[in-house]
Amino acid sequence: MRLNTLSGRFAALTILFVVLAELLILLPALSDFRRDYLESRLERAQIASLALLATDETLAAELESELLQNAGVFNVVLRRDDIRQLVLSSQLPGPVEATYDLRETSLVGSIDEALRQLFDSRHRVIRVIGAPVNQAGQLIEITMDAQPLHLAMVEFGLRILAISALFSVMTALMLNLAAQRLILKPMRRVIQHMSAYAQAPEDVRHIITPDARIAELREAESALAAMQKTVTSSLKQKERMAQLGQAVAKISHDLRNILTTSQIFADRLEDSADPKVRRAAPKLVNSISRAVNLCETTLAFGKAEEPAPSLSRFNLSQLAAEVIEAEALAGSGITHPVEFVTDIAVSLNIRADRDQLYRVLTNLARNARQAIEGTSQPGTVEIGAGENDSGWWIRVGDTGPGLPGKAREYLFQPFTGSARKGGTGLGLSIAADLIRGHGGRLDLLRSDDEGSEFMIHIPRDMALLPATEIAAAQ
Repeated sequence: MRLNTLSGRFAALTILFVVLAELLILLPALSDFRRDYLESRLERAQIASLALLATDETLAAELESELLQNAGVFNVVLRRDDIRQLVLSSQLPGPVEATYDLRETSLVGSIDEALRQLFDSRHRVIRVIGAPVNQAGQLIEITMDAQPLHLAMVEFGLRILAISALFSVMTALMLNLAAQRLILKPMRRVIQHMSAYAQAPEDVRHIITPDARIAELREAESALAAMQKTVTSSLKQKERMAQLGQAVAKISHDLRNILTTSQIFADRLEDSADPKVRRAAPKLVNSISRAVNLCETTLAFGKAEEPAPSLSRFNLSQLAAEVIEAEALAGSGITHPVEFVTDIAVSLNIRADRDQLYRVLTNLARNARQAIEGTSQPGTVEIGAGENDSGWWIRVGDTGPGLPGKAREYLFQPFTGSARKGGTGLGLSIAADLIRGHGGRLDLLRSDDEGSEFMIHIPRDMALLPATEIAAAQ
């Protein structure tokens, strides 16, 4: 039986508490035994003294010695009619070291005297005073050797301890068997169900059926069964969603190929001789472009995870310039082109995945440009950056109309956080995942009538980790 198990500790505590209880019984028992022993010596001495009191003649020395030896005392003194009389006497082996009056002892004092006698094995003469039986005088006083009392108390104590130990072991065994049956066996059943369920959580056969007779264990089993049902249902739902995502990805892949071909033919419609066809062609091209973009973003999001960041040190100002150049060309054909500005030190270098950060900044800059273009008013998109002791920060702000309330509420959730008609809501979700892959975060600082502002935080410590460790942290 090991002490690091519940049953082992339960048995050890049971034995400990039973032994403590027996010790509380042992101390008064030793005190009573000592008192009974001394009172029996007084009674023997009183009986021995009757031989002298019954005759007026002097007892022979041999008979007196025999009476004292049978009584186990050295001297006997009786007080009758206020007269103190030495009835029986012999030579004392030494001085009287202690006197005990059995008429005036308390429980605590008696226990203290018993413990002192228990651990004192010397031959010493003690005086004992008590009341004679049957009112045969005022008091009786004897002197005796204390060592026989010590030996008798040791024997009695060992006997009590042996009985206590046997009782403790038997009690511990019975309580342990009861605990095994009533508590530990149902607990092991719960543990076995948990282990089996952990190996195959999708198997409903491993869901526990509450049947414990103990109320607390039954509540625990009921709570476990409810949790297992919830987890199993969630796993099945996620499995169906994963299968649905794979199907959508396959459909999007095929649809993208079809739409790409259609886009090529739609581009040629702009050169048609029919004026109506030429006017309708841009709308058709835009619709097909949006459909292709939806398929591409769906395919990108449908991947189980982005590849781990491939870290390298590069100039952030140059990367921002590439993003601005691409977005400026995309919006060059509108009436009020969007102005792009940067506030980044030319010497600022950052350690991150350059391609992934380009995707993030392009998404934020494109969203800002499209929001401003939707107002048919001029506006500005600004990209700023800096560094501090903890890492790097990149700020992307605009002077657009701000995000609507629903878009702010579901900003980083896929398919729900789009702020413009025809948007998929995947761009910001993917961007946030890419930044989290760097150990950082993407936050919306503000969004109101004066525009929106996003902030990217990339910690320095995480950015210095190997790519494999960053992948494990995702």
